[in-house]
Amino acid sequence: MSELNTLILERIRDVPDYPKQGVLFKDITPLLADPVAMAAVVEELAGLHQVDKIVGIEARGFILAAPVAYRAGAGFVPVRKKGKLPAETLEESYDLEYGSATIEVHRDALAPGDRVLIVDDVLATGGTAGAAVELVKRTGAEVVGVAVLMELAFLHGRERLTGVPLHSLVIV
Repeated sequence: MSELNTLILERIRDVPDYPKQGVLFKDITPLLADPVAMAAVVEELAGLHQVDKIVGIEARGFILAAPVAYRAGAGFVPVRKKGKLPAETLEESYDLEYGSATIEVHRDALAPGDRVLIVDDVLATGGTAGAAVELVKRTGAEVVGVAVLMELAFLHGRERLTGVPLHSLVIV
């Protein structure tokens, strides 16, 4: 196991039965509170690709994507839940285990030809990340990859991102 993997995994807290019975929640707040671990994660993600924009997925993806964008010298673009952005948007809906959800991006946030890295904290089922990929593509921008702090392999989210380079700092 690499030094970065150890640094990350030692700072992710398991919280049983949150947000509901039977779920083992992976809490990243201890990692975020550790300046050495946080800096290592930001450095790693910022060095993955030469990009024009970093897209961060609401909400915890913002926490990682904004400093990654700063470090990479790229712009930061939020992808938010429907109804949270003030200007004209593009939207993409996706299925959840029970129901569906919709995310949006400002219509003018990305330009054709922009090279974009999508950043989030966790890749679970891949629905949100897949919808973010589709949103970026609809703007004419190029998705150079999806990067996540942690991938929950047992949920097979990677399968929903075929054709898109995926970089997971840790896989559990």
